[in-house]
Amino acid sequence: MSLFRCPLCEAPLQRKERAYCCPNHHSFDISAEGYTHLLPANRKNSKMPGDDKGMSAARSAFLNQGYYAPLRDALCRLSVELTGEACHVLDTGCGEGYYTAGICRALQQAGKDVAMAGTDISKFILKRAAKRDKSIEFAVASSYHLPVHNESIDLLINCFSPLALEEFLRVLRPSGRFLYVVPSERHLWQMKEVLYDIPRPNEVKLTPYEGFRYLQVAKVRDTITVQEQAHIHALFQMTPYYWKTPKAGAERLAQLQELTTEIAFDIHVYEKE
Repeated sequence: MSLFRCPLCEAPLQRKERAYCCPNHHSFDISAEGYTHLLPANRKNSKMPGDDKGMSAARSAFLNQGYYAPLRDALCRLSVELTGEACHVLDTGCGEGYYTAGICRALQQAGKDVAMAGTDISKFILKRAAKRDKSIEFAVASSYHLPVHNESIDLLINCFSPLALEEFLRVLRPSGRFLYVVPSERHLWQMKEVLYDIPRPNEVKLTPYEGFRYLQVAKVRDTITVQEQAHIHALFQMTPYYWKTPKAGAERLAQLQELTTEIAFDIHVYEKE
């Protein structure tokens, strides 16, 4: 049985060779790459939501170089620590599946019986995710309408994606864990020094959420050297600065062939009450 449920009637989905099917005869094709589409047309905010083909390629090219491996490794360690011998894991806003595949592999190597799924609103990026690991289920879906059963997930991961707390509470089992990744105050500081005349640190705070209790905040700190302008530009595209940087700052960054910068992530670990 799949971790997914039918987005139309909420019945369980069964994965067959070419499609997911529910008992009420709703069917959802599985693409050649291996993902399915569980986002009803009336829940789309645009014709092609999420990252487009070019941005998806840029993100994959950057992450495949291992620049964010420290974050992936920290998520892998926490996932192994926070799950039992059998676990259902969901990565919401999973992107190209870099962290999803790493976590799944770490859980399998730890000898756990793991069922894992990833959702994202962009079909272009899921084409890449689905090629990474065929043992993971991937579906185009909104974090605000997850096609997942109530109280079925042991561990939910959210890296830089929309925070749909009501849905997260719905799908997590009692005492299920939630990993929420956010940039810390000096994340990409040296890149911001190139982009802005007066760079400002990111706001850092502990935010309690109703229905959850804090377990810990795991800090990931490192320094990376990004080589090649294409990878620097891909990193720029992955940030919100890409949409709000003055033209002069973007032009300065475009002149660089190498960039050494701090990376800083905080992984907020919650437990469902």
